[in-house]
Amino acid sequence: MPRNTPLYHAHVGAGARMVDFAGWSMPLHYGSQLAEHEAVRTACGLFDVSHMTVTDFQGAGARTLLRRLLANDVAKLDGCPGKALYSCLLNDHGGVIDDLIVYLRGDGTYRVVSNAATRDRVRPYLAEHAAAAGVALVPQDAVALIAVQGPAAVATLRAAWGDAAERAVALKPFYSVEIDGVFAGRTGYTGEDGFELIVGAADAQAWWNRLCDAGGRPCGLGARDSLRLEAGLNLNGQEMDETITPLESGLGWTVAWAPEDRGFVGRPALEAQRDAGPKHRLTGLVLEGRALPRHGCDVRTGAGEGVVTSGGHSPVLGQPIALARVPAAAQDGFHVVIRGREIAARAVRPPFVRHGKVCV
Repeated sequence: MPRNTPLYHAHVGAGARMVDFAGWSMPLHYGSQLAEHEAVRTACGLFDVSHMTVTDFQGAGARTLLRRLLANDVAKLDGCPGKALYSCLLNDHGGVIDDLIVYLRGDGTYRVVSNAATRDRVRPYLAEHAAAAGVALVPQDAVALIAVQGPAAVATLRAAWGDAAERAVALKPFYSVEIDGVFAGRTGYTGEDGFELIVGAADAQAWWNRLCDAGGRPCGLGARDSLRLEAGLNLNGQEMDETITPLESGLGWTVAWAPEDRGFVGRPALEAQRDAGPKHRLTGLVLEGRALPRHGCDVRTGAGEGVVTSGGHSPVLGQPIALARVPAAAQDGFHVVIRGREIAARAVRPPFVRHGKVCV
């Protein structure tokens, strides 16, 4: 049986179509994925992301441990309480176990938010390393996560939270603040401005209701996926996995090579790949016609074969788009094979859409 988030009954009561996602019962949509997508691009959408995994690291050795476990360097957070860092958690071969966000909290501890689908892999892995390092790993499972996304996210949060919202709306992107037991980060997965709120599970329903009353539109997993695809954002298990490195999945920018003496899990394998030159890279594709590319479709290029990692229809562009892993040398001649037909495609650098504007 799938697990329920603290907002499960709110979704069912609103008529959401519920599906099993990574072992959780989650809303796919509330009647119209397209309308939910448009709400985030033009106004404000609300997402229940309580299936994500929240883990706190406490103790004097937490910084040292995370510097060793993550490809990005949490030392970048030093002296900046509230600041957040996006990073990959790698295996010894440089493959991506998970991508996550780590926050430096005001009390000097670290909060890690990782993916739902990797919980059973990541939690034990982190716990094992934390125990060996004498670091306390504290799961935060009695919470709900609500994403408030879109150009009207600030107005919605102000209307729902009153004067307390001002400290949150003053945040720069990838910063957080804790106010009266609410953890608010200016982060998201849509390519729009917005916030992600971590609240106690007992308070989740009241928060959801206030945000809806303030103008936020409930949105499901369908819109979340089409929004992140337009924004060119990776999905664990598709753009990257434990066999794919950050250098092959458009995430080379998340690897902190300096200082050279910082050893982190997977570094030797990544350095070897970097020095030899990755054989593949991630690119965006805009397709001709109306046929929709899907994960696993073959991509033919002038330099060899590739594969679609994510694909679908872009409501903003009005065209099919995709992310694809292709030979590093590929420059032209892109065709996606859909139901046996070769569909011409134009290679672009993601994002396709950001802050409501077409970028390609």
